[in-house]
Amino acid sequence: MSTKIKHLALASILMCLSTAINVDAQNSNAVGNDEIILHAWSWSFNTISQHLQEIKDAGFTIVQTSPINECFMGENGGRQLFGNGKWYYHYQPTDWTIGNYQLGSRDEFKRMCDKANSLGLRVIVDVLPNHTVIDRTHINARLDSAVNGRENLFHANGLWPIADYSDRYQCTTGEMGKLPDVNTENPDFQYYYMQYVNDVLACGARGFRYDTAKHIGLPDEPRDPKSPQNDFWDVAMGRKAVKGLWLSIPRDQLFIYGEVLQDRNVPEQGYAEYMDLTASNYGWVLRNILNKHNAKEGDLLNWHHSVDPAHLITWVESHDTYCNAHESAGMSDELVRLGWVFLTARQYGTPLFYSRPHGSTRENYWGDNEIGKVGNDEFKHPVVRAINEFRHINAVQPENIIISDNGKQIIVERGKKAAVIINLDEQAATVAIPVTVENGKYRDSVTKKVLQVKKGVLTATLAPMTAYILSK
Repeated sequence: MSTKIKHLALASILMCLSTAINVDAQNSNAVGNDEIILHAWSWSFNTISQHLQEIKDAGFTIVQTSPINECFMGENGGRQLFGNGKWYYHYQPTDWTIGNYQLGSRDEFKRMCDKANSLGLRVIVDVLPNHTVIDRTHINARLDSAVNGRENLFHANGLWPIADYSDRYQCTTGEMGKLPDVNTENPDFQYYYMQYVNDVLACGARGFRYDTAKHIGLPDEPRDPKSPQNDFWDVAMGRKAVKGLWLSIPRDQLFIYGEVLQDRNVPEQGYAEYMDLTASNYGWVLRNILNKHNAKEGDLLNWHHSVDPAHLITWVESHDTYCNAHESAGMSDELVRLGWVFLTARQYGTPLFYSRPHGSTRENYWGDNEIGKVGNDEFKHPVVRAINEFRHINAVQPENIIISDNGKQIIVERGKKAAVIINLDEQAATVAIPVTVENGKYRDSVTKKVLQVKKGVLTATLAPMTAYILSK
C-alpha cells in the first residue's frame, strides 16, 4: 500500500455520532407507512398502462398522473415537453372534463385505472381548480355557461397579479404567473368542478394532488368580494355538499395531498386539516446536502415543517424543481438515487419519485422531448426497487438516524435488524460506525456484499457514492 493510500484509508476511518430522530418532538401518532408515489410525469394513459406491472414490481403503491383535464393546445397541438408544445400546458385548463391531446382520452384513462386497480395500485390525479388558461379566448364555452357567464368565473381580484405572496388576500385571490384566478368559492363553479372530480373517481382514480393549493383560501382567511364564504376545501373534501352534490367517495378512502409550497405567512396547520402537504423546504435541504456531499450542510433530523411528518409528502426533486429554472436538473441520476434511498428508508413522510424524461442527460434535460413517453429507467433501477421493498418490509419499525462526524455517511436504522448506509463521499471510505442494530452479519440486497456489526460497531469499506440496503 502506498503512503498516499495509507493516508486516505486512515483519514476515512470514522467514528460517528448517533442522533435521535425528532419525530417524537412533532407529536406523531403514526406507526409509519409504506406508501410510495411514482410521479409518472407527462406519461400518457396508455404509456402508464403498459408499464403498470413494472411500477408494481418496483415497489410503488401509488401512481400520480399529470393533469388530465382539457387544456391549452398551443403550437397547433405540438407534443414536445418544451418547444413545439410545452409540458406546462397541462396546467392551463380550458375546461374541467377528462381527456386532453397530450395524455389521452377518458376511455383510455378509465382502462388505465381499471388495470392499476387490478394490480393493487392506486391512481391519483393532479388537479388544478385554482386557475384557467392564460389566453382566456381558449376557455371552453361550457365552462362559461356553467357559471352563468365569464364575469362569474374569476375572483374580483383574479386578473390582478400577485405583488406580495405573503399577503394572503393577494395570494388566494390574485393572478399567479399570468394565470387568471378562478372564483373557487362560486357555488356554480364548485358544482361544475365536483362533477369533474366525481367523474375522475368513477373512472377508478383514488386520490388527488391539488396544484397551487395554497392559492385557495381557508375558511378563516380574507374573502374576495365575489366570494360568499371560503368553503372550497370543505366542498372538495366532502365535508359539505354544493347544490346537493357531494364528493362521491368518503374522504378517508382517498389519498389527497396539496402543493402548499412553504413560504412566509402560509397557514400550514390550516391546510393540514384537509390534506397532506408537500415538504418543499426539506427537499431543498436534502438537495443542498447531496450537492455538497456532506450531511452536515443541513439539518436532516428536522423536518422543517410545522405539520406531523406522517402527513408530509417528501421528495428529492419535483417536476417543478426539475423544469422551472432547472434547479435540480443538473444533479446526476446517481445523486438523486442516494437521496431517494434516504427518504424512502425513513419511517415518516410519503416519498414521491419524480420520473425524469426518457433519454435525459445533465446536458440535455428534456431528453427525447416527447410528451406521453415513458420516463427514464431510474424508477425501476435495482437500488430503487431494493429500497422500496425495504420500506414495505420495515414499515412498522422505528427509525434511528446516524450521521458521521465528517458528514460523509448517513445511516438510517429501522428497528434492530435492518439499516441503510449511504456513502456520500466521492471516494471509497473505510469506516467504523457505532450503531444500535444487533451484532452480526448483514447483507446488501443489491450487491450482496456482507457487512458486519461487532460489539456495536459497523466496520466496512464503502464504495464511492453508494448505498447499502442491509438486513440480517
